[in-house]
Amino acid sequence: MGIDNQIYNRIGDSWWDEDNPLNLLHGSFTAGRFAYFRDVLQRTGRDPVGRTAVDIGSGGGFLAEEFARLGCRVIGLDPSEVSVRTALGHARSSGLDARYVVATGERLPLADEVADVAYCCDVLEHVSDLDRVIAETARVLKPGGIYLFDTINRTLASKLLVIKVMQEWNLTRIIDTELHSWAMFIKPAELEEVLHRHGLHLGDIAGLGLRANKLGVLRNFARARRGTITMGQLSRAVNAGRVKPTNISYLGFATKPS
Repeated sequence: MGIDNQIYNRIGDSWWDEDNPLNLLHGSFTAGRFAYFRDVLQRTGRDPVGRTAVDIGSGGGFLAEEFARLGCRVIGLDPSEVSVRTALGHARSSGLDARYVVATGERLPLADEVADVAYCCDVLEHVSDLDRVIAETARVLKPGGIYLFDTINRTLASKLLVIKVMQEWNLTRIIDTELHSWAMFIKPAELEEVLHRHGLHLGDIAGLGLRANKLGVLRNFARARRGTITMGQLSRAVNAGRVKPTNISYLGFATKPS
């Protein structure tokens, strides 16, 4: 059985609903990712106001709206038409300036060198052609532009949490379908090689993990499975954010030379 990427069309009309399994990617995950990305922009001396930010795999628009609030001109790209409609509707209802286009990361409908910032979260481990996605990202970035990302490491620890706990074990899995394939997870050295091949220089790698007590994490996954807490509550309870270990998920950034 392959990855079920059609799930984003089946239930992508309610990304922002706390009961939707996709809402697990919001809560502490959005906050944790964005805190790291905002810190990177500050550390590298990049003022986001008025800059063009391209969200590759924008989903329901969780991160796109955070970048819009920073003052970026956001272009969200996602292959799911349902998710694009949802993201656009939520941005409009929130009074945020973000536009969305149905497109894949392997073929971005953008001109060369138009983005000051490109970012890609919870996406690289889903794509059919990682090399092509990075090549397209490098193409649309301006010289001096920055690429922000996170993805899942291919380790025994990620297999236990992401595949076994979240996907396979009946007591704890978040949805009855195959969201990930362990074989498609990406080791940092592998990603760095692809980035380098397309002229992007890796600047930093940091861990992204669940900072709550491990026993509490299992308990809360089981509670969410039983329906006694929402997926949004689960996301906040696991307290996802920056951690030292990179053995499950990791964040990072790369730059395109001026």
